[in-house]
Amino acid sequence: MPTAIAVTSADLVLPPTDSRTPPAAVLPGPDVRPLDAALVDVRQLLDQHGHLVVVCPDAAPPATVQRLYAVRALLESDRIAIVRTALPPLGAAVLVRQLRQLSACDFSPGVLASAARLLTHYVYAGAVLGSVAKLDHVPVGLGSHLKGWLPGAHFAVLAGPTPQLVRLPGGKGGSGHRAADGEQLAGPEFATDLVVARGQLQSDWPTATLGPRWRVRAVQEAPLPESSARWWGTGRLVEFTAYLPDLNVLHQLVTSVRRETCHWCRMELLGDRCGFCAAPLPPAEAAAPALAAPAARTAIGPGPGAAPR
Repeated sequence: MPTAIAVTSADLVLPPTDSRTPPAAVLPGPDVRPLDAALVDVRQLLDQHGHLVVVCPDAAPPATVQRLYAVRALLESDRIAIVRTALPPLGAAVLVRQLRQLSACDFSPGVLASAARLLTHYVYAGAVLGSVAKLDHVPVGLGSHLKGWLPGAHFAVLAGPTPQLVRLPGGKGGSGHRAADGEQLAGPEFATDLVVARGQLQSDWPTATLGPRWRVRAVQEAPLPESSARWWGTGRLVEFTAYLPDLNVLHQLVTSVRRETCHWCRMELLGDRCGFCAAPLPPAEAAAPALAAPAARTAIGPGPGAAPR
């Protein structure tokens, strides 16, 4: 069975791209699901799939994050990876769908968990906003903050991979082809699809202007995630995310990265940090003795940095 992918809210689950894309489990917070029921849910997922990768946004409520770590500790399981992401809601949902696609491939649970950090660099997540006065997750200059209070002001904001903010020309969500100051959002240098979720702002800028400029191949509409207005600081928005849709490209991207073995929990990993126990990859000169030593750890493998943030 493929490694199970779970999320902390249902609005992080986008429709599958094809019939092979597995579904995602939803593990809500304590205000929705009592602890004993949550333990049963996770135990069943582990029994069915062997390992579980939970994608938890950095902006998730603290009680939800604490619940995840409590469940992992009470089950005394080293087969649960809690993957944090700073992506905005629609971008996080796209990342989750990519992990769901990859979970149907032949990747080990450790590779799948650590692949989330790799894929984040290829997710271009942003929004058109009617105001940036309450935007906290992307750096906003004083001038933009002041202009955010002006009637009719609109902004195009990119949260990642590199944060960027430009002011759009006036009129229906900034219908011009360039930003008001001539600056443009830096887009991907590879072919992508675009998913758009509309809030209370009337704007076709992501599809009419940004899509052609970024050479987007296809555009899909999705419901606006419930947490988007809180993340972006306003309900007057249109959220968008450009991403790699092709499973073959995603598979090639992940397989092209060198795999290591975690010196703490012995899971495979990509990059410099284990996706399961969060232990960093030791320096090259210390790697050999660390890998040769027996894995001394408890049943839940609380590696360095594994405590809840």
